[in-house]
Amino acid sequence: MQVAQAGELALLVGRDRRTFIIRLTPGAHLHTHRGVLPHDELIGAPWGSWRHSHLGYPFLILQPSTDDLVRDLKRNTQIVYPKDAGYILMKMRIAPGQRVIEAGTGSGGMTLVLAQAVAPGGRVYSYEVRPEMQQLARANLERLGLAAYVEFKLQDIAAGFDEREVAALFLDLPNPWDYLAQAHQALANGGFFGCILPTTNQVSCLIDALEKHGFGLIEVEELLLRQYKAVAARLRPMDRMVAHTGYLIFARAIVRPEE
Repeated sequence: MQVAQAGELALLVGRDRRTFIIRLTPGAHLHTHRGVLPHDELIGAPWGSWRHSHLGYPFLILQPSTDDLVRDLKRNTQIVYPKDAGYILMKMRIAPGQRVIEAGTGSGGMTLVLAQAVAPGGRVYSYEVRPEMQQLARANLERLGLAAYVEFKLQDIAAGFDEREVAALFLDLPNPWDYLAQAHQALANGGFFGCILPTTNQVSCLIDALEKHGFGLIEVEELLLRQYKAVAARLRPMDRMVAHTGYLIFARAIVRPEE
């Protein structure tokens, strides 16, 4: 039976579905609206078991999913939604050992997902021009123990990327078409390019520019997520759904004829 160990991240879920993510630390305490839980009583508890606060309120102790971690991030900007992030990993063949570039870092939501995917042998090179955002992202990744797999770079990608022959490159910027020459230069031949944009006119500008900068196999996709009420006697869709969060654009770096 697997049990919670000191130093691990734990997800505490109350009966009201209120959640808390903590790093289990001997001697520490989690203070909630339903009472206090000493970490010492959580360490050694079987994953998937119930533990009670000093007020007797029950909490389920679980290992957090990547979805849980992303939603729990401290953030000042919009993040890439989990429904999009997981699909991006599959479409861009991001796996352990890969070298991957992203720009911009933002609050570090996509950085988290990339770092977890390439670990332990890979590396994420994350570019950002806003010092305060990079500082927040770095703090988020350090809290989760993933900063070791990320190299944070505070520089403008207009001057180009430092890396070459990377497997994949993802842009979360409002004007990605301005940086396609730099992206192509950093990617390995046949490498994966990805981008997320909120509006169709931006997508049109990017498609036109991709075709002019040596990218092929261009795809534009959108993911819609509908949840259901998980009650056996009255299973039906939720009243609200996670609809448009952004358009996903994918392409491959193609060797140009002159090369």
